Amino acid sequence: MKDAANGAAEAGFVLAGGQSSRMGRDKALELFCGRKLIEIAIGTLRGAGIEAAIAGARSDLSGFAPVVEDAEPDKGPLGGICAAFGATSAERAAFVSVDLPLLPASLISCMIGHSRITGSAVTLCSVNGFVQTFPAVLGRVALPHFEGRLVSLQRGCYGAFHAAVEALGEPVSVLPAEVLAQSGQVVDSRGLPPAWWFLNVNTHAELARAESILQGRLS
Repeated sequence: MKDAANGAAEAGFVLAGGQSSRMGRDKALELFCGRKLIEIAIGTLRGAGIEAAIAGARSDLSGFAPVVEDAEPDKGPLGGICAAFGATSAERAAFVSVDLPLLPASLISCMIGHSRITGSAVTLCSVNGFVQTFPAVLGRVALPHFEGRLVSLQRGCYGAFHAAVEALGEPVSVLPAEVLAQSGQVVDSRGLPPAWWFLNVNTHAELARAESILQGRLS
């Protein structure tokens, strides 16, 4: 595929290569409030002002955005991250997982802005004191360390993020979601509190719960 960022400083990728074992079928194509999860994730990135591509896919998702094929698709999200950086010349990239339909686009914008200013190799968010693995804004400088983790069969993203910044001699940059909301740096037009932004929908029950939360706020 062509450079996913078209020469831009940032690129955006939806990680959609998971097994979806708990959903029973490809969750990227599941409907959430009438829209497919993959459409929502792409819209979140585009709403943050960056072009979106898809890293890894279990189904044909090329009709939604450009797809970056994993050379070795069974290496999980970390493999998707490495493949994504191979498809763009951007210095940093935002990654969202396809199962986070309640993320506000302004959160991604804020994370990207923070990464630009600080030059942080790994920017994450926390909620209720717990650091979240995704969304993540990652610098290309961390890529060799991610690739090294894949070679050593250490494929967990959270561990790879920490190993990369340790090797680079810097901390993970963690933005508390509650502070971002209270300070007005992130505004959710739906009025959802930060704790709900990070709800994963890995089962049909979780999908229904997230829908009821959103519909309750919008009614």
